[in-house]
Amino acid sequence: MRSNVNAWRQACVTASVVCVLATSVAGAQQAASGKSAPAGAPVTESQAKARSLLMRMADFLGGAQRFSVSVRGGYDAVQQSGEKIEFGELRTVTVSRPDRLRVQGARSDGTNTLTVFNGKEILLIDETNNVYATAPQPGGLDDAIVHFVRDLGMRLPLAVLLVSQLPAELKDRVRSIDYVEKTTIPGATAHHLAARTDTVDFQVWVADGDQPLPQRVVITYKKAKGEPQYRAQFSDWNLAPAIEESTFVAKPPDGAQKVAFAAQLPRMSPTARKSVPDKGVKR
Repeated sequence: MRSNVNAWRQACVTASVVCVLATSVAGAQQAASGKSAPAGAPVTESQAKARSLLMRMADFLGGAQRFSVSVRGGYDAVQQSGEKIEFGELRTVTVSRPDRLRVQGARSDGTNTLTVFNGKEILLIDETNNVYATAPQPGGLDDAIVHFVRDLGMRLPLAVLLVSQLPAELKDRVRSIDYVEKTTIPGATAHHLAARTDTVDFQVWVADGDQPLPQRVVITYKKAKGEPQYRAQFSDWNLAPAIEESTFVAKPPDGAQKVAFAAQLPRMSPTARKSVPDKGVKR
């Protein structure tokens, strides 16, 4: 059920091997009422509690010098018919500040990927299609993530959770937030929060206790056609992972073809885009 694409588009797709909904966690689902508080309205006790818990999570995660976590994600791909098809992935993320990141991914279609920031270079490998792309890494991890997403045109799910500026990002973006409930999800007792930004709604489940780490996230793209969602379940949090010299060292497989990042490819003209077959299920 996959589309047949020309060589140029295939190069673009394989260069975009981390392309599963570039998203920030800043975005929002208001709680049970589903309504935002009007500007200037008094902050309720529930809203103050929710904001405090959210910022506690942001401060804790943004201040962690190293961590690893497994993320099982799923996202809606809205078809031309309006039907939503869910695709998924499993990622293992390892962060070592100030400038190291490793993301090992396995998509639901069987594609295996590896992304490494080593302080000097960004390396992205599509192990399944035997292609890779590289670019100089500017500055520390925060700068590199912004460069990866904004300048190289790549997508990194929940990228905002990986930056040390997470508290400032949430303070700037979250317009309203409320406390839903204290609940139990697999692996943790958690506080269920629901919030809203200008562009997305999101829900986040924050672990109760002295390690307020995110356990689950649901993001609704309320301005996108069909209001698709991205969902992620976090597990195996480790705030002191065993990091070796080889953790942030990667080498493309023998015979792998080097390709450009998506932003480095020439843009297709509208006429050329119309000539590309558009059949099957859209990811």
